[in-house]
Amino acid sequence: MPDEPAQWHVFEYEGFEIHVLPQLKTAPEHAPPRTIERYVYIGHVCRHGANATMPGEAVHFHADGNDEFKSADDAVDDARHVGKTIIDGTHPDLSVLPLVSQHPHH
Repeated sequence: MPDEPAQWHVFEYEGFEIHVLPQLKTAPEHAPPRTIERYVYIGHVCRHGANATMPGEAVHFHADGNDEFKSADDAVDDARHVGKTIIDGTHPDLSVLPLVSQHPHH
């Protein structure tokens, strides 16, 4: 039976959307086989209805290289938190300001 494709999780927050895709973390080839699956994530923050594949339409982020989570839900929870910090302006490296300055709403 084929694995079902992972589903994007979407959270609305402060007029933005946080999109999160949990992923199985691949073990390095030289590592011993894992008995427990670990998860990471990719995600992005965008304005409601924006096309995230267009340059400048979304702020992309992903789990840090050392991060791993016991379940897909844990990965999604962490990613949602990171997305909120990007929107709130408390993330050290990423900001939604480029998205806001490009699309004034009046």
